[in-house]
Amino acid sequence: MSISAKIGCAPQPLNEWVKKAEVDSGQRAGISSDMAEKMKALERENRELRQANEILRKASAYFAMAELDRRSK
Repeated sequence: MSISAKIGCAPQPLNEWVKKAEVDSGQRAGISSDMAEKMKALERENRELRQANEILRKASAYFAMAELDRRSK
C-alpha cells in the first residue's frame, strides 16, 4: 500500500501487476501472459473455423438439394 501511494495508483492493480510479473518470470505458478495470448488467439481461430465449417455444411446441403431437384425435373 505504501508503494502504491508513492506511485499514485490503487493497491489492487499494483498487486495484480506484481502477481502477473511473478507468473511471467516463473516465480509463481500460473499461466504466463504469452501463453494466455496464444490461447486466446487459438480460441478465436477455433471459433472462426467452426463458423466456416457450419457455413460450408449448410452450403453443401443446399447445393445437394438443388442437384436433387434438378435431377427430378
